[in-house]
Amino acid sequence: MDDEQKDHLKSYGIAFWTLKNGQTVDWLLNYRGGSFMMQYDKRVEDECKVRGVSYEVIADAKANEILNEVSDPSVNMDMVKLEKAPKMAVYSPKNKLPWDDAVTLVLKYAEIPYDVVYDEEVIRGDLPKYDWLHMHHEDFTGQFSKFYSAYRFAQWYNDDVKTQQAMAAKSGFNKVSQMKLAVAQRIRDFCAGGGFLFAMCSGTDTFDIALAAANTDICEAMFDGDPADPNAQQKLDFSQTFAFQNFTIDQNPLSHQFADIDVTPTRQVERTRDFFTLFDFSAKWDVVPSMLTQDHDKVIKGFMGLTTAYKKDKLKPGVTIMGEMKANGEARYIHGEYGKGQWTFYGGHDPEDYQHAVGDPPTDLKLHPNSPGYRLILNNVLFPAAKKKKQKT
Repeated sequence: MDDEQKDHLKSYGIAFWTLKNGQTVDWLLNYRGGSFMMQYDKRVEDECKVRGVSYEVIADAKANEILNEVSDPSVNMDMVKLEKAPKMAVYSPKNKLPWDDAVTLVLKYAEIPYDVVYDEEVIRGDLPKYDWLHMHHEDFTGQFSKFYSAYRFAQWYNDDVKTQQAMAAKSGFNKVSQMKLAVAQRIRDFCAGGGFLFAMCSGTDTFDIALAAANTDICEAMFDGDPADPNAQQKLDFSQTFAFQNFTIDQNPLSHQFADIDVTPTRQVERTRDFFTLFDFSAKWDVVPSMLTQDHDKVIKGFMGLTTAYKKDKLKPGVTIMGEMKANGEARYIHGEYGKGQWTFYGGHDPEDYQHAVGDPPTDLKLHPNSPGYRLILNNVLFPAAKKKKQKT
C-alpha cells in the first residue's frame, strides 16, 4: 500500500472481499503504507487481477519475516487482524439531490457492499442490524442545509422540503427538526451501544448542534412555521454532544453557517497552500488512530465543504485530532469514543474536488485511484473489522 500500489482504493475492496469470503486479513500498520497480508488463495489473486490491484505473492518464510519486523518493539509498526466484514449502512436520502457523497462514491468504486438507510429506517429501529453507519451532506437541525437564501426558488430544494415534511408527518412529528433530532438521538444510541459512526461535511457539526439544541427551537419560521426561541443559545446543552462544545449557533436564516464550529467564513488559505497533516501515532499503543491514519502520504490536499474543518477551541477534551492544519488552528480529521462505540468526523465534501458546488458532476474515481484523502474514508470502513481495542499511551 505504498507508492508501488496501482489502485489504493480498490485494495480496500479486496481486503473487504476476502473478509466476506471467510478469511482473515492482517493489516500491517505503517508497513509499506499500511499493507494488507492474507493467506494465498487463487481466488484472491484472480480478484486482484480483475480489479487492477497490485499485489505480491510471498513465501511463508517471508511472511514470518515481515511479522517479526512489525512486532519489533523498536519500530513504529504493528499487525492488526481483521476478522469479519462489518455490515455497512449509509444514511442517505432516497430522493435525488444535486450533489454526490464521497463515501458512497468510494464504496461503489472499491466494490464494498452497503445498504442505504434514511429517517424512516432509523426511526423504525433498523440501526442495530449494522456495525458501521456513515452520514454525509446532512442537516440534522431541520434547516434544510440552510440553502434557503440561495436556493429557495429551486425546484429540487422545494421538492426536498416537501419530501422531508411528508416523512416527518408520516413518522408522527409536527416538524422536520423534531424528526431529525429523533434520528440524531437514535444514531447517538447506536454508537453508545457499540456501533461505529463516520461522518463528513455538515453531517458532523449539525449532528452535535441538533443534540445540544434538543430542549429548544433554533429554526426560524421559513424552516418550521414558527420563530426560533430567542434564548436558544442559552439553552444549548453541550453535555449531549460527541465532539464540540462552547459553540455559538448562527441564528441568521440567510447565512450558510450553522455555528462557529466551522472555519469556512474566516478562512484565508490559498488553494495552492491548502494542506493538512496526519499525526504519527504509536502503532503498538494508540492502535485505533494508527489504523485510521494509514496512508501512503502524510500531507493531504485540503478541500472545502459546507463544513470544511473545525476550530480547535471548540473541541471537547478527549477528542483525538488525527489531521490538522496547525498554522490555521484547524482540526480536519477527529475521532472519539461514545459509550461502547466510536466515531470519526472528517471535514470537507470531496477529497478530490476542492470546492464542490451544487449541481457539479460527481468525481470520477478512476482518475484518482491513489487518492490519499479518499484512503482516510476507507480506513474507517475496515476499522470495525479489527478486534484489537484502543490503548492510550
